[in-house]
Amino acid sequence: MVIELFLSALFVFLLGTAYVKGFDYVKRRSPDHLVHFYLIMAMVRMLLVGTVVALYVLFAPSREDAIRFAAILFVMYVTMMAVTLSLRH
Repeated sequence: MVIELFLSALFVFLLGTAYVKGFDYVKRRSPDHLVHFYLIMAMVRMLLVGTVVALYVLFAPSREDAIRFAAILFVMYVTMMAVTLSLRH
């Protein structure tokens, strides 16, 4: 489960980095579209995290591992959201 946690942390880090860099880019080019950018990125992040959790649940060796992985990824996602929002708002 260690490799899954490392890959999940990397995944969440990349999602947060994409948001911060995208926010800066949109703010520089077209500040009027920041609301649209935020909503689109929120939808993309939720879909990607949901897909990763669903795939892990499908291929998990046990139910307990799947529940633990989903809870850990949810905590990482909430932390990433809090950090990115505090950095850019």
